Amino acid sequence: MSEVAELMFPHCYVCGQENARGLGIAFAAHPAGGCRAEYVARGEHVGWPEVIHGGLLFTLMDEAVAWAVIYAGFHGVTARAEARFREPVRVGTPLVVRGWLVDPPRRATRARAELRAGGDDGPLVAELDALMAITRDGPQR
Repeated sequence: MSEVAELMFPHCYVCGQENARGLGIAFAAHPAGGCRAEYVARGEHVGWPEVIHGGLLFTLMDEAVAWAVIYAGFHGVTARAEARFREPVRVGTPLVVRGWLVDPPRRATRARAELRAGGDDGPLVAELDALMAITRDGPQR
């Protein structure tokens, strides 16, 4: 877990380590910019039998673009997002989620996230393009 997450977001549904009902996913800075995290699709997150709910996949990608903003040294919220789901994700599938900024941060900036099955070079199962609104209050470091 990153120091930023420990200090700022202990009860977040996605990344918080103190949320007993949350996902507890640790997002780390990626050497190429943005962030990266891993998650194994769990049975309690199905929509259809054995298929993970698209809303959960969207949530993972939304969190990734938020962390991309944080790792760029800012704080922001998703103003608009468009997701594309390329193939179903089955229970037990290991996922890698990456998020990064497409443009330099300013009042609003474009960001992107991808979910890949099995690893960094695995098949692309979902992607998200977002407009992030940069807020005044940034991470306290």
